[in-house]
Amino acid sequence: MRVYLDNAATTRCSDRAKELLLRLLSDDYGNPSSLHQMGKEAEDAVREARKKIAKTIKAEEKEILFTSGGTESNNLALLGAAYANMRAGKHIITTVIEHASVSAPLEFLTEQGFEVTCLLVDSCGRISIEELKNALRPDTILVSVMMVNNEIGTLQPVEEAAAVIKANNPDTLFHVDAIQAYGKYRIYPKRMGIDLMSVSGHKIHAPKGTGFLYIRDKAKVKPVLYGGGQQRGMRSGTENVPGIAAFGEAAAESYEDFERKTAHMRELRERLMRGITAVSGVSVNGAAQDGAAPHIVSASIEGVRAEVMLHALEEKGIYVSAGSACSSNKPAVSRTLKSIGLRPELLDATIRFSLCAHTTCEEINYAIETLCEMAPRLQKYAPRQ
Repeated sequence: MRVYLDNAATTRCSDRAKELLLRLLSDDYGNPSSLHQMGKEAEDAVREARKKIAKTIKAEEKEILFTSGGTESNNLALLGAAYANMRAGKHIITTVIEHASVSAPLEFLTEQGFEVTCLLVDSCGRISIEELKNALRPDTILVSVMMVNNEIGTLQPVEEAAAVIKANNPDTLFHVDAIQAYGKYRIYPKRMGIDLMSVSGHKIHAPKGTGFLYIRDKAKVKPVLYGGGQQRGMRSGTENVPGIAAFGEAAAESYEDFERKTAHMRELRERLMRGITAVSGVSVNGAAQDGAAPHIVSASIEGVRAEVMLHALEEKGIYVSAGSACSSNKPAVSRTLKSIGLRPELLDATIRFSLCAHTTCEEINYAIETLCEMAPRLQKYAPRQ
């Protein structure tokens, strides 16, 4: 049996998205900037995808900007917002557990004279609203908080954060990295006080190389790519029409039968956690059920290096990540796991299971059975302290 439990890293492209992708690659392949009929058909495909995505978050179509994925969306949100609003101040707030596609551009901005405050998190990986309130200043122009942590699945209090930010200064922009949250939660940026929101296509069964940035109407953001002026000058370059169309289809599909799918993932997540923690020395990291995403389980196996467990499971046809697979194929010490105060000996002994709506109970049972069999055997070879 092959059991793919690395859906937070990437998902299989859905059949509906794939069919549309192939049609636009081989048949309706015009350039959306061309004035002829094939160009118009391509433009219509992009417009239709934008319409579908805007509907999922109750946004205006003009507020959806297509990108190449989560990294570009995060970079555009942070760099674009910082440079567009720097006359009002140069102070930015984020958290210590952000993805590298947020922390790296913010490090760059500090080199350009911006000041970045990083909020700490508790043992579940959640920020303190009070600490956020105390960190806000008159010159704070941007706050960036991920909605769901990509390693441990903790859900941040985004709406409460937005309320505090806007009460302090309505002009302070609030950016949310929703890459692990979109498709798992109903997210309505306007209602929730979000100004900028990043989403990646390949996390929701769309092709890799697709994404969008929600930019609230009137929010000031400068482009980082210049050229032909596509997408109202905010992101020049010929649009990836097949990818965008497939992304739109996958986005619409993600929110069909939504309650059933999320309940299914939560049920399997609970089953997985109960099963693997029956093994001595196995613990789960992050928030409890009501404060965690339905698809991520971070598990530490005392005495077994993550890479060893990853490949041992792989030999049995089970595919997981050692922490997060987003940055490289060489796992490094996780800032998230360090920030939640995980014991040093567990930092290199943590793997991530991540589910999707297509994961089955049979697959989870097989993963539990396999880990429960292998963990004690591998723990026997753990070096004595």
